[in-house]
Amino acid sequence: MWIRALGSRTVSDLRTRLRAAPTLTGTPPSWDPSQTPDAPYELFVEWLLAAIDRDVVEPCAATLSTVRADGRPNARVLILKNVTEGGWQFASSSTSRKGEELETTPYAALTFYWIPLGRQVRVSGRVVPAPADESARDFLLRPPAARAEALVGRQSAVLADRADIDPAVQEQADRIAADPELIAPNWTLYTLHADEVEFWQADPDRRHLRLRYRLDENWTKELLWP
Repeated sequence: MWIRALGSRTVSDLRTRLRAAPTLTGTPPSWDPSQTPDAPYELFVEWLLAAIDRDVVEPCAATLSTVRADGRPNARVLILKNVTEGGWQFASSSTSRKGEELETTPYAALTFYWIPLGRQVRVSGRVVPAPADESARDFLLRPPAARAEALVGRQSAVLADRADIDPAVQEQADRIAADPELIAPNWTLYTLHADEVEFWQADPDRRHLRLRYRLDENWTKELLWP
């Protein structure tokens, strides 16, 4: 709305600047899709460790996409907690928006983008909550400030005044100090059991390399057009 109010020249200038902004600035490592493992887990770990070794900023950050009750998509960035042959793990309160959406539609997608490497990974499948003891262990591994915020239990609720945050968090920090084993009752560790994983590597001429794994009874690998 503000762009429209400023006139068509501003819209044109913005379009020009957007088209001039650098893209595909990464330096992709050498990669041969024909020399990849039969299942995606090992390749994902290889790519993730390459991002960590290259000092990519926040390599564990991923966009989690879920589905609202009205069918509209919803997305946010969070942190990957772990990945095993069993799936990709992340955590949140079950009463958060993402938790409620996963309760209604237990399917989601994770998207990783490591710009310096020109690499992207898309993971999709069914999401299953972990048992309470596993979720509790994950909660206790969080920094004290993060645990205090989670114990407030108001994520995504309407905030009338930012001044309300500090006393609410401090109250929970005091509870943690008195009881270091205190667990947020709704804290949940989730595992995304993938049935499709795509590995994408950029090419400056737009001949991107794309390798998709699909799970039927076993994993099938297939190259995709850019």
